Amino acid sequence: MTHTFEELLEMQRVADRAHATVQALRDQSDPPAYEAAWQAWRDRAGDVQAAVTEHAKEQGVMRAGVELEVKRAVRYTE
Repeated sequence: MTHTFEELLEMQRVADRAHATVQALRDQSDPPAYEAAWQAWRDRAGDVQAAVTEHAKEQGVMRAGVELEVKRAVRYTE
């Protein structure tokens, strides 16, 4: 299933929030919570990567360009 650019943005936002959770738990004394958060982040990041690749193929554009556009749109406009 191909994702729209807006869907890619939302997927990246979810992955970024998961990463923030990992960072917040990094220095806590709760290894199971950290591991669960890290796994969730890894899964969300993998979902974004796969969706970006699929979107780029369907659009006939370079994958790196799509990834850059998504990250810029999410991280520098909020």
